[in-house]
Amino acid sequence: MTHALPLPDFTHERVEVITGRRSGLFIAVALHSSVLGPALGGARLWTYPQWSDALTDALRLSAAMTLKNAAAGLDAGGGKSVIRLEPGMTLDADRRRAAFLDLGDAVESLGGLYRTAEDVGSTTEDMLVVSERTSHVVGLPEAGGGSGEPAGPTSVGVYEALRATLERVTGAADVAGRRITISGLGQVGSRLAVRLAAEGAILAVTDVNPDKRDLAVELGAQWCVPGTEHLVPADVFVPAGIGGLLTDAVIDELDAAAVCGPANNPLAAHEGAARLAARGILYAPDFVVNAGGVIYLDLEAKQLGTRPEIMHRVAAIGDTVRRIFDESEARGITPLAAAEALAAARLAAGDRHHALAG
Repeated sequence: MTHALPLPDFTHERVEVITGRRSGLFIAVALHSSVLGPALGGARLWTYPQWSDALTDALRLSAAMTLKNAAAGLDAGGGKSVIRLEPGMTLDADRRRAAFLDLGDAVESLGGLYRTAEDVGSTTEDMLVVSERTSHVVGLPEAGGGSGEPAGPTSVGVYEALRATLERVTGAADVAGRRITISGLGQVGSRLAVRLAAEGAILAVTDVNPDKRDLAVELGAQWCVPGTEHLVPADVFVPAGIGGLLTDAVIDELDAAAVCGPANNPLAAHEGAARLAARGILYAPDFVVNAGGVIYLDLEAKQLGTRPEIMHRVAAIGDTVRRIFDESEARGITPLAAAEALAAARLAAGDRHHALAG
């Protein structure tokens, strides 16, 4: 399900919107910022009611990538691309290949200011198709020498952020015996669920795909009807699907001590952070929590460390979340405001560097 989200302020450096000449599909490539370096952000293949909804998503997601990459300490700007499927549309193999060739051309048109990667609805194999048209793509299949699927590193970062969040609301980071609700069992959510179940967490899960119920049975987790999962009492609620889940109504009904998950833009409105705080619900900002994949992809592509060293950097997301909670408490602001301040300081330093270089 796609939740309607408001159009963000337009602060982007460049946006390319095309109808793919091979596929006939709407494609948007949004470059939000290259202050810290060439932008990095995935390519989303998703169903949107209107083309304007796809463009809005690209604008929101690319702005979030600027915050994510800055807060993660990467020398990378923010960008995102979206390929729109019309409601009820499915792609055969030929048209799917055509769509990602078209995306490759759109990425290439930005001259290296934006690098794309796998995202919701796309795969490492799709990125291999993109690489036929541009070199500005990361996360190619490992079999071909690429860095592979980033969902694993993303789930590692989410797990460490979750432990930091549990530590703050319960006094201990251990997940055993803790009640955790996961909304969305995609690549990241399912990996997280398997790990948490193995460590003794009491899980409640849901997904818009009813076939995911098999995983719930396998893990001994409670299955929730989609749209009711926020009503289940939990220590931590984990949004792991498409953005906009945390509307005012959901926040007012949410029965959890904290929110910490990998979904991009889970807050339907920015003011939702204050609404959560007013209810005493701790919020771990999404763009910090879910940065494991982009840290992995960026450092692997630049060969900045061995695989174990890079994964150690991913695991340090937990420490970043702890610092944000400390800053939030010390300044009397929401964790979201503290995380945004962290990103803003790094972007400001990047702006000063560019000014001096110019």
